[in-house]
Amino acid sequence: MSTDIVPVPAAEITHWDHEADVVIAGYGVAGAAAAVEAARAGADVLVLERTGSWGGAAAMAGGFIYLGGGTALQKACGFDDSVDNMAAFLNVAMGPGADENRIADYCAGSVSHFDWLVGCGVPFKAEFFGEPGWEPMGDQGLMFSGGENSFPFNTIAISAPRGHVPQMSNKKQGEASAGFMLMKPLVETATAAGARAVYDIRAQRLVVASDGRVVGLVARKFGDEITIRARRGVVLAMGSFAYNEAMVAQYAPRIAGRPAASIEQHDGRAIQMAQALGADLAHMDATEVAIFADPQQLVRGILVNGRGQRYVPEDTYPGRIGQLTLYHQDNTAYLILDGHAQDEAMASLTPQLMLRPPTWVADTVAELEAEIGLAPGSLQATVAAYNEGAARGEDPLLHKKAQWLRPIGSPVGAIDLRESTGGFTLGGLATTLDAEVLHVSGEPIPGLFAAGRCTAGLAAWGYASGVSLGDGSFYGRRAGRRAARD
Repeated sequence: MSTDIVPVPAAEITHWDHEADVVIAGYGVAGAAAAVEAARAGADVLVLERTGSWGGAAAMAGGFIYLGGGTALQKACGFDDSVDNMAAFLNVAMGPGADENRIADYCAGSVSHFDWLVGCGVPFKAEFFGEPGWEPMGDQGLMFSGGENSFPFNTIAISAPRGHVPQMSNKKQGEASAGFMLMKPLVETATAAGARAVYDIRAQRLVVASDGRVVGLVARKFGDEITIRARRGVVLAMGSFAYNEAMVAQYAPRIAGRPAASIEQHDGRAIQMAQALGADLAHMDATEVAIFADPQQLVRGILVNGRGQRYVPEDTYPGRIGQLTLYHQDNTAYLILDGHAQDEAMASLTPQLMLRPPTWVADTVAELEAEIGLAPGSLQATVAAYNEGAARGEDPLLHKKAQWLRPIGSPVGAIDLRESTGGFTLGGLATTLDAEVLHVSGEPIPGLFAAGRCTAGLAAWGYASGVSLGDGSFYGRRAGRRAARD
């Protein structure tokens, strides 16, 4: 074990530079939510942030918060949802190994969590965005963000949009997204409740009393060692390990060298610090995978693998397409679409950040097949079968929705999507539903709590946009409340 993460015995600390009831490491969405609740519970709260300002990955994110069960925003946009319906979807969509108890807990508290966010000043516009996309193009507040209305999920649960997006009037996709309008009110609420913050300070090691209780942290600030005492509890909210090359190589090697939707501060330090105390881990091999293609193009074409065969309904959640492409198709995909489909995509609401021109263009599918280098007849058979069904308004193979079915004509092109994926890690510390960090023995480690992407949250081997900000803020609140009363 690296000595720079070994816990420090409290008896060795002769002086505390800072003290608070609850010490929170990380000022992203989980840390901010924990700060709000701990301060509201009457605790003296100190947040440590390694960068020069609050925000973390959340402030740079698209802003989706995955909520449902009948939120006020869902109702205002004309959608019915229930706790059971939301749970039915998540139990399947979150992948093999998803924790049914955690999903049930999250779904049961989802409506009140939305109300809590609104109460903290997070703004939502009661308007539904129904186009395919990674996020709403404007300031609309609600969107399908997990493929809920696509096969097979639309056969398992009643489709309802659950991607709740804070309103941001000057949003620019890829530059300034709605995550900022989630974080700003939460930090302002925490500050108003009395939470303090120290910036440019990096948590390094946990401090442990002789009875095994976590009682503080050792950190570094501008090269100096800083000691921070936590009278009631420490909350770890320091993000994932997506930018720790060694950890990714060990636990999630398929995304090695291709981190996306993460920030370099996500270096796994919180996980390592807690592991050094014997903390248990879960779902460390699980990842979300984005495919760098525009959904407006995806829905109008067909995706084929290296054998020229379709493998996923093109109108599903793009993150699901990314996972299936990287893990099950050897990171090989080609998007086949005709000139009319390309023109429609170009004329869509998309700001053309990810729209791509065709890599190959031909008059016939046979010629295109040869240009790509696919096995003779493979793509021709796929397109013929697709066109035959599309002419009837059906997709018997993969059940793409009828609104996107139209036979592929000429000229026909293909966009090369090989190596067009990137991901972030979903695994982390095992925690109770009260955000207590679990020891490998199965017992909580006294005084230690965690939330956000340094923990194994709702997602196992599946994902929906909004799950990270959703469970990070939801269990961040739990961590703050629980630490405050410890």
